[in-house]
Amino acid sequence: MTVSSPTILALDFDGVICDGLIEYFEVAWRTYCKIWLPANDTPPDDLASRFYRLRPVIETGWEMPVLIKALVEGFSDAHILEGWVTITPQILLADKLTAKDIGAKLDHLRDEWINTDLDGWLSLHRFYPGVVDKIKTTVASGVELYIVTTKEGRFVQQLLQQAGVNLPASAIFGKEVKRPKYEILRELIQKTGVKPVSLWFVEDRLKTLQMVQQQSDLGDVQLFLADWGYNTQPERDAAEYDPRIKLISVSQFAENFSAWF
Repeated sequence: MTVSSPTILALDFDGVICDGLIEYFEVAWRTYCKIWLPANDTPPDDLASRFYRLRPVIETGWEMPVLIKALVEGFSDAHILEGWVTITPQILLADKLTAKDIGAKLDHLRDEWINTDLDGWLSLHRFYPGVVDKIKTTVASGVELYIVTTKEGRFVQQLLQQAGVNLPASAIFGKEVKRPKYEILRELIQKTGVKPVSLWFVEDRLKTLQMVQQQSDLGDVQLFLADWGYNTQPERDAAEYDPRIKLISVSQFAENFSAWF
């Protein structure tokens, strides 16, 4: 039987709380230009719209400039959707690059942008309807709320503060933690003082939820796939047929927890 509300609510950030597609493309393009030095620093007309469509293949930020490179090099959308895991190492190897180097360049450019034009950077993000209010009411209700994301924690904190959500740094597990999300969920369960524990996890990446499923000790974690996030129709269809994963809409998310099922 499903409990009516969680004791711990863990949320992904990009694609669950915040839509930063415009910023992602802009910072990815800037990083691409810095690394590959194209003759023209103005992106082709259709590049942004293709990048937005293909955003679901991205797991961590360093891949974004590589996606730009793949598109510029002529990879088709279908090829990228089907074979992204083989395309990325191919591009890295061809240009003698590492994920760490690309990620460092991207984070540096983003930091520089924030330091010189914070308002401009913030303006390129939007929060999904009703999500911020749900976060605020959840925190006020006494439910332990955590952000578990592959985005740098400091960027998450900046954006949440703009929306009037002041979570302590200890409640944000960002890329700097360098651990799989399922390990962080395990840690949250172990350290909470509330017993019994009911942990609910909302994520927009199906593979991440499937990794949690594979952990035998996390069998009681309630898993939700955000249908408004960066995922594809086949992934949403797969979630619909998975008895362990609940496909949830943004309107459901904003309601009482009892409406999530």
